[in-house]
Amino acid sequence: MKLLLTGGCGFIGSAVIRHLIRHTGHTVINVDRMTYAASEEALEEARHDPRHLLVRADVADPSAMRQIFETHDPDAVMHLAAESHVDRSIDGPGEFVRTNVTGTFTLLEAARRHFGNLNPARKQAFRFHHVSTDEVFGALDHGEPPFTESTPYDPRSPYSATKAASDHLVRAWHHTYGLLTMVSNTCNNYGPWQFPEKLIPLVTLNALAGKELPVYGDGSNIRDWIFVADHAAALVRVLEAGLPGETYAIGGRQPRSNLDVVKAICAHLDRRVPDPAGPRDRLIRFVTDRPGHDFRYEIDPSRTEAALGWKAPHDFETGLGLTIDWYLANQPWWESLREARYAGQRLGTAA
Repeated sequence: MKLLLTGGCGFIGSAVIRHLIRHTGHTVINVDRMTYAASEEALEEARHDPRHLLVRADVADPSAMRQIFETHDPDAVMHLAAESHVDRSIDGPGEFVRTNVTGTFTLLEAARRHFGNLNPARKQAFRFHHVSTDEVFGALDHGEPPFTESTPYDPRSPYSATKAASDHLVRAWHHTYGLLTMVSNTCNNYGPWQFPEKLIPLVTLNALAGKELPVYGDGSNIRDWIFVADHAAALVRVLEAGLPGETYAIGGRQPRSNLDVVKAICAHLDRRVPDPAGPRDRLIRFVTDRPGHDFRYEIDPSRTEAALGWKAPHDFETGLGLTIDWYLANQPWWESLREARYAGQRLGTAA
């Protein structure tokens, strides 16, 4: 299979490409605009593998998307390109509308045109897999059941609203035009190569530097977590075995409060590289909550596990240990990011 994958130099996209190159025979056309959070290094050995090709292009550019489909004639699409940082969406929602909504629309139209020109056998096998988030479902309170594929949408932030809009577009193109689409929604990802504006790498690197660890509110907000390699494997299963028109909820069954996550990072670091100044949880500082901060997200992946014969193998403590070990072993990468891309900018808040 020749797969057109968008956002393949991002955190999740690069994990998917590494999985594809290591565990399948598929060829990957990686379309990425190479924004601030993209990294060719994250592709690892796939970067120079003959089954991988990086094309620098913007999913919101109609002529570029049309040309890519005509040139590479893909058998399937996996759409991961997105702006995804909630704080950034609050500060500047326009870029999120452009990339997440207009970009998805543009890609769908290019895919629809390509799909219409396929022969019957290739048309039947074609898939458009759109990768989304659990944040489109809104927020849960204590005791409420986790999100499932049938949970009504209730986005609360500019980020989640733009992702919800893109999900609706993908489903509309299936029902209106017959494009063979699938949607997957997942929880918070963590693991190697994550850009250090997100919770786990931000706290890890700040704690290593002895900097304060700012936590929103009282840290009681709860998120469900999945190790990025587990999510990547699930996404490939959706592409290969999923049914058009269906939605797949992908989760790791590992909910934690933000404060518990921060304390777990501190404990892992204290065991690996003790700080002479004392336990790192002394660095935790509670700060004013961000606007519209959703209380809890959690996914019930039971239906997806049964449908795809898949289950996330890593528990949170194991995955967190692997993640922290990776950041400890790859200091030059994240130091270069901080120097080049964070100069004069705020790092953000831990959770």
